[in-house]
Amino acid sequence: MSSTYGIIAVLVVAVGTMSVGTYGLRISRTTSDFFVASRTVSPWWNASAIGGEYLSAASFVGIAGLIFAHGPDMLWFPVGYTAGYLVLLALVAAPLRRSGAYTLPDFAEARFASPVVRAVTSVLALGIGWLYLLPQLQGAGLTLHTVTGTPDWVGALVVAVVVTANVISGGMRSITFVQAFQYWLKLTAIAVPVVFLVVAWHAHGARDLDGPGFPAFPSDTTVAFDTATAFRVQEPTTYAGVGEVDGTRVDGGGMLWAGDHTVAAGSRLTFPKGAAVPHVDSIPSATNDDWALPMRGGERFPLYAVYSLIIATFLGTMGLPHVIVRFYTNPNGRAARRTTLIVLGMLGVFYLMPPIYGALGRLYTPELLMTGDTDAVVLVLPSRMVDGLGGQLLGALVAGGAFAAFLSTSSGLMVSLAGVLSRDVLRLRGIRGFRLSSIIAVLVPLGMSLLVGKVPVADMVGLAFAVAASSLCPLLVLGIWSTRVSTVGAVAGMLAGGVPALVAGLVTISSGGGTGWYHVFLARPAAWTVPLGFVVMFVVSLLTPRRVPPGVNHVMVRLHAPENLGLRSQDRL
Repeated sequence: MSSTYGIIAVLVVAVGTMSVGTYGLRISRTTSDFFVASRTVSPWWNASAIGGEYLSAASFVGIAGLIFAHGPDMLWFPVGYTAGYLVLLALVAAPLRRSGAYTLPDFAEARFASPVVRAVTSVLALGIGWLYLLPQLQGAGLTLHTVTGTPDWVGALVVAVVVTANVISGGMRSITFVQAFQYWLKLTAIAVPVVFLVVAWHAHGARDLDGPGFPAFPSDTTVAFDTATAFRVQEPTTYAGVGEVDGTRVDGGGMLWAGDHTVAAGSRLTFPKGAAVPHVDSIPSATNDDWALPMRGGERFPLYAVYSLIIATFLGTMGLPHVIVRFYTNPNGRAARRTTLIVLGMLGVFYLMPPIYGALGRLYTPELLMTGDTDAVVLVLPSRMVDGLGGQLLGALVAGGAFAAFLSTSSGLMVSLAGVLSRDVLRLRGIRGFRLSSIIAVLVPLGMSLLVGKVPVADMVGLAFAVAASSLCPLLVLGIWSTRVSTVGAVAGMLAGGVPALVAGLVTISSGGGTGWYHVFLARPAAWTVPLGFVVMFVVSLLTPRRVPPGVNHVMVRLHAPENLGLRSQDRL
């Protein structure tokens, strides 16, 4: 990819984002404007904004990278991300809007009338939001590094600055315009190159992925290693280049025998056309046949892993603070349902594209399996398959779309985090408190991105989904549909589900994977942490009937009665 065109694309997206955001500055005047756009966003406009913020780094680059590395089992990610809105539509959207809340902690207080429940909800909302914001910053660093070669922290800093400027200028009303614009930009950026990639694939002979062989280099390929890398060689292969291999300095050529090897940072090795591509340890060394078949990726208990992934993505959506807060911007519950229905269609169209990038990456950018930078397949593929200026422009378009994904999702996360911080942590009401909280909200994940090494974007997002599904999902579902949930049960359920999910995910990510039989249960915890959260919340509530909030029946009527009956609670700020 030409760095010049890529830089221009990123700059255009950044400047365009700030320009659109300034429109919100002119019309944002009240506290309600900053928190929920005064609840006047129409369903189509709100659906575009939700699509803009929901299609994050995991959607734009992460899903294609997972399919590229692990095969069709990863298709459950886009299916789950989309189906999560169907569950949200059926169970939560309208009652949550009728609650009159501005944040998830507001809903918790309105439903349970308990400062303890509100405090626990606030901590979980902040934790989930920061877990989700971190991969957006890392994805931005990856994009800018791929385009220009700059250090990863530069892209993270650019996103932090642009998003903070937009959020503090106009809050929710400002970023609603930005996110709606960015959904259509992202759809264009990922869909237009697909047309040219498919044409190029046919022009190259429509190569397919069947056969018993391992992915092979399509031509003589030079691989640059930015960090020390350990990988496994399936078939002996020659190489040429400079650097350090297995602790020995090389300058010329050599042979990599079957087995495990290490390459030092800064090494550059060139492999011949047709040689089998080595794989980093975190990616299964699967043949093309094995890669193309479900549950053949080398993971133990694959059926459990698939069901756990389904549970996390189906139920985690409703526990994401930046998703829920958008439904507070609808005028009423009916508009919230219409918004959700439109979002389902928009997400379905977008998610048709990443699998194409993942499959073509196995043919044309297999060297990413050797470095582990599989998330870069969307960014690298256009310039690799399409020659000349056309490929460079397509690569720049994809880079701009990827940057838009990080900006839009980060904007929604910052608004939801700033709302919780200002109302529940700093206890600063009004616009000034919101702006100060916005700055704090971005500093925490920015610092984390500098301390945490490379983590696959979709893995970190998957952790956020698992924690949300295990903690805030039980609170919303049982809080909305059961009158028997007590304050003690609510707190116990959130902690019993959320804490184990968080610990299991962090242990897996920090250890870099494992081969033990228990590894998959830690890497995919939702199958046991989500039921644990629901069961503990309900059972503890049955054991503590005296801690059921007074007036719960009146609250339930407000949540479920149509707005035209005049029973909806007053919107509070």
